[in-house]
Parts: sequence; structure tokens; C-alpha cells
Amino acid sequence: MDALFLNQLFNGASLASLYLLAALGLALSFGLMRVINMAHGEMLMLGGYLAWMTLLAVPGALGIILAIPVAFIGAAAMGGLIQSTLIRRLSARPLDTLLATWGVSLILQQGARDLFGAVGVEVRAPEWLTGNFVLAGVTLPSARLFIILIAALVLGGLALLLLKTRIGLLVRAVNQDRMMASASGIDVRRVDFTVFCLGSGVAGLAGVMLALLGPVTPNVGQSYIIPAFLVVVMGGLGSIVGTTASAIILGLFAALAQIFVDVSVAQMLLLVFVILFIQVRPQGVIAVKTRQLDA
Repeated sequence: MDALFLNQLFNGASLASLYLLAALGLALSFGLMRVINMAHGEMLMLGGYLAWMTLLAVPGALGIILAIPVAFIGAAAMGGLIQSTLIRRLSARPLDTLLATWGVSLILQQGARDLFGAVGVEVRAPEWLTGNFVLAGVTLPSARLFIILIAALVLGGLALLLLKTRIGLLVRAVNQDRMMASASGIDVRRVDFTVFCLGSGVAGLAGVMLALLGPVTPNVGQSYIIPAFLVVVMGGLGSIVGTTASAIILGLFAALAQIFVDVSVAQMLLLVFVILFIQVRPQGVIAVKTRQLDA
């Protein structure tokens, strides 16, 4: 039982890393723009397919290293296209934005189905990601350790970007008070575009990590978009710290629940847990404070 618990604890940490990578983009875009992007899961799918194509062209260790920036740039470019052509024009109408991005989601899924087929494609990970480490009787798959490492690096890089760079300063200013930031001469639309591209790129990177664990299918993003929304809502809308804490809590909860129940029941319990948590603490794990007035 101890070995099973420790194994599930480790699986929970790797699941939390995937939740975090999937949810960071949503936290950024919703926190800054108050936009619910229903096509966010398809950025994960795009990242997975780009990783598959990169590893076909450059197999081995170099391929997986190249796949990370390729997926990031490809998903960021797709996110930029969606933001500039669709979301920017509908940002004042949240319901229209939700429906429009849902339509984009369906279009991207069908496009992937036409291009790659309905059957999933397998990403051949390099040998150093296919082994296991055994520590105190606990089996630690190399791929899951790699996912945890990448999530930590992305989180650290994002924190440095937001806290130590000019673009981070602009993002924080717009998040605090959009109208005052615009009146101060900040190009709010450019900040929105940059943040949306960044969030989409991180989701594409999450797709690379998903591809190491299983086949990439046109619907692969849908498996993680609901947990990602739950992470963002529970963390406190727009809070990176809250999103991180929420991803860890929900990842561990989902993994440990599977000791006692099957996966489908664990997902249901996860939803019930988030609902109860929001009832007790509506502002989420971390309350986000802004100076802007609600319209």
C-alpha cells in the first residue's frame, strides 16, 4: 500500500505538471482579457502534431529538443492568428467570443482529422525518455520526470518574464487597470496579442509533453481542457500563483482518488471537489486584486 501511495503521489505530481502547462495560457488570457478561449485545447493538439512531425524529420534526442520550440512557435502563431482575426473584434462580447472560439475548436479538430486521420499518431520518444528509475521501491518513468522538469522551467521562465521584463511590467499594468494603462499610453491591444500568443505557445508546449505519454489524436486537447478550466477557476481567475497551487492540489487529488475508484469516478469527484471549494472560497486559492471598475 505504501508503494502504491508513493507511485500515485508521483503520478499526481506529473499530472499536476500537465494541468499547469495546459492552464497557464488560460490563466493569462482570462486574467488579462476576460476571454474564455474554447479553442485552447486545440493548441495542445497542434503542439502534439508538430512534435510528431519534428521527430519524424529529426529522430532521437535532438528531435525532442527541437520539438519544444517548434511546438511553442507554431501554437503561438496559431493563437496570434485567432486573436487578431477573431477575438480582438469580439472581446467586448464574452458570449460571442465563447461561441466563436468553440467553432474554431471544431474546425481545427476536423482539419486535423482530415490531415492526419482519426487514428492517433505515436511519437517515438528518444531512448533516454523511455526508461525508468526506481527510488525507494517507487518506479519513476523518465518521461514523467522530464514533464515535471519542463513545467518547472516554464513556470520559472514565466515568473521572470512577468516580474523582471518590460513586457511583464506592461502586462501587470493592464491587468491592474486596463483603462488607466491605455490612458497612460500603453498599447493595450499589443499587450493582449502578446499575452494570447504566449499562452497559446505554452499550451503547444504542453502538447509535446502529452505526446510523450500517449497517441496524438484530433480530440486529445479535449481531455485536458476541462481540468484546465477547473484549475484556473479554483486558482483565482488570472492568478499565476493560484493556478500553480490549484494544479498541484487537483493533480494530487485526481491521482490519489484513483487508488480507491476508477478514472471516470475520480474525474467526477474532482469536479465535486472544485464545486465545494468554490462554495467555501469563491475568490479561489489566491484572490486577484485590481483597481479597475466593473462595467
